[in-house]
Amino acid sequence: MSALHSHHDREDDLDLLDDDQVVDLDDGRLDPLDGEDLERDGDDLDHDGDQLDRQERHSLRRVAGLSTELEDVTEVEYRRLRLERVVLVSVWTTGTQVDADNAMAELKLLAETAGSQVLEGLVQRRQRPDAATYIGRGKVDEVREVVVATGADTVICDGELTAAQLRNLEDRVKVKVVDRTALILDIFAQHAKSAEGKAQVELAQLQYMKQRLRGWGGNLSRQAGGRAAAGGGIGGRGPGETKIETDRRRINTRISQLKSRLRELDSTRETKRAERVRHRIPSVAIVGYTNAGKSSLLNRLTSAGVLVEDALFATLDPTTRRTETADSRVYTLTDTVGFVRHLPHDLVEAFASTLEESARADLLVHVVDASDPDPAGQITAVRSVLADIGAGQVAEQMVFNKADLASDEALTMLRAAHPDAVVVSARTGQGIETLRQVVEGRLPRPEVEVRALVPYSRGDLIDRIHTTGEFITSEHTAEGTRVVVRVHPDLANELEPYTG
Repeated sequence: MSALHSHHDREDDLDLLDDDQVVDLDDGRLDPLDGEDLERDGDDLDHDGDQLDRQERHSLRRVAGLSTELEDVTEVEYRRLRLERVVLVSVWTTGTQVDADNAMAELKLLAETAGSQVLEGLVQRRQRPDAATYIGRGKVDEVREVVVATGADTVICDGELTAAQLRNLEDRVKVKVVDRTALILDIFAQHAKSAEGKAQVELAQLQYMKQRLRGWGGNLSRQAGGRAAAGGGIGGRGPGETKIETDRRRINTRISQLKSRLRELDSTRETKRAERVRHRIPSVAIVGYTNAGKSSLLNRLTSAGVLVEDALFATLDPTTRRTETADSRVYTLTDTVGFVRHLPHDLVEAFASTLEESARADLLVHVVDASDPDPAGQITAVRSVLADIGAGQVAEQMVFNKADLASDEALTMLRAAHPDAVVVSARTGQGIETLRQVVEGRLPRPEVEVRALVPYSRGDLIDRIHTTGEFITSEHTAEGTRVVVRVHPDLANELEPYTG
C-alpha cells in the first residue's frame, strides 16, 4: 500500500496568525477565504458580472468581542478548526500509476471542496475491491493505524461502497466511513440554492440512503403484528413494523413527494422551453467536466453574472441567457451542472430534468480544462454521461479552456487530437471571438428563402426576421422594405401575402 501525503506537515500553530492574515490551504487553488479573489485582476471580473452569489457563499464573518477565549480567533483560524480531518483510501484496479495518482488527486479536491483537511492518502493495488471491506481484511488494520496516528475523523473511499462494506469498515476503523458517492452528494447539498436544486439533491440522497439503512440487535428484527402470523404463538406478537422498516417507508414516502414536486417544477421549465421552440430560437448548452470553466465562459460570452469559483460543482442550477449573433439572430446559452468520473447514478436520475437541457440543445459546447493532467479522461467521462442522458447524438463543439494555464506542449497535443477544437481562455479573453464565430456558424439556419416587399405598417415582421431569420439583402422603398431573407416555414407563410 502506497501513501500520498497531503497537507498535514504544515504549521499547525494558529497562535501566530494576525486578524488580517490569510492562510493558503490548498496549494495553487484559489483560497475561498481570500477577499482578493473577489477582486482579482481588476477589470478582469467585468465579464463575470456581479458576483453576489459568490460573496454570499463566503459571507461568514467573525463578530468581535463574543469569543470566550482569552484572545479572539480570526475567521481563517475558525474555519481551520472546523475542517473535518480525513484519510483517503483507494483501490487501484486498472490503468497506470499516473491514472491512479490523478484519481487520488481528484478525490482530494472533492474532499477539500466538501470542507475537510486531507491528512493522508492510501492506495492499494488489487484486481477487484474486496467484497466485505473494500480494501481487504489485512489492509483495514493499516488504515486503522493511520487513523490513530493522524487523529483523523473520517475515512473517504474512492468508490461506491455497499451497506455491508460501510458497516464492516466502520466497525474496524472506529471512525466514520464515507464513500465517493456520499461525498459528491454532500458537495451538492452544500451548493444547492434553488428550490429545484435542493429537491433534486434530497431525492438523490434519499435514494442512496434507502439502500444503506442499518439496524442493530434483535430488537429491530421483524415481528408479527396483533395475532401472531403463521402460528408464531407467544413471544411472536409485537408492534408489527420495525424501526428499519419504518425508516424505509418514510423514505419512500418522501421520495414520492419529491418526485411529484420536481414534476411540477419541470412543467415551468417545459413552458419556457416550449416558448423558445415556438419562436424558433436556437439553443446552445455548455457542458463539460466540473471546474472546467463553463460558468466563466458563459459570463465571458454574455456577461451573465453567474457564480464563478475555483471549486468542484460550484454550479448546480442551470442558467440560460439570451444573446445575439453578429447579424442579430437570437439564440440562448445554457450553463449546466458539471460532470465527473463515476458520477453517481442517483444524481443522474435526480437531475434528469435539468440535464435534459443538454439533450434538447441544438449544439453542445464541450468545455475541457486544457491544464488538467488528464484531459482525455475528462472528455471520455463527459461523453459517457451525455450518452446516458440521451445527448450523445447532439452536435458538439470542443473547446479547450484555461489556455493561459496550460503548457505549450499540452496545447499542441490537444490540437493534434482535436483539430476542429477552439482554444480559449475565459479568464483572459483569448480565443473568445473565434469561439463566438464558430458557434454562430454552427447554429441551425432558416431553411426557406423568401423575396418580399414588406409594408412599413408590418414592422413586426421585419423585427421577427431580425430575431429568427437571416437577411440576404434589404432595401427601403416608397412602398415598404424590399427584402430577400431566409426564414423558418411558419414565418414564410406570414410573409407570403407580400411576396411577388
